[in-house]
Amino acid sequence: MAAATQQMSSLPSGLRVCSTVPDILYLPELVFGGLVWILVASTLVSPPNPQGWVMFVSIFCFVMTFLWLIIFACGGHKNSSAWATADFIYHLIAVVFYLSASVILAYITIIFKSGTSVSIIDQYYKIDIAAVVFSYVATLLYFIHCILSAVRWKSF
Repeated sequence: MAAATQQMSSLPSGLRVCSTVPDILYLPELVFGGLVWILVASTLVSPPNPQGWVMFVSIFCFVMTFLWLIIFACGGHKNSSAWATADFIYHLIAVVFYLSASVILAYITIIFKSGTSVSIIDQYYKIDIAAVVFSYVATLLYFIHCILSAVRWKSF
């Protein structure tokens, strides 16, 4: 128990980023966020504004998470409590963004299905469903990371 508490009260660097909680979630966040980005980009964007928000969120979170992973892996945080706070705040923002994007994407997907029956459109609908599922998975991963980052921040 003492080792787990000591591990939560410091920020990892180097390869420890890929083996410590909550930082091990960076890689799944990148994978599922990238899948949302790819799937939404490959569908028919019929209402551009709501799906534009989904694209913004997925690209923004993908790029920021990648940069965050690089900063942590290089040890750029210097084990500062300010970085623990920033980590919590970033993941909180990512949760809010991804939750709003997921709800919008699910709503657009439901509306999109009700007015179509062409087979090519049906393929886009299936891709949109996959994007919705991956978007909610990404939201859950960011939420778990946010909670664990808050625990680490409070123990700093």
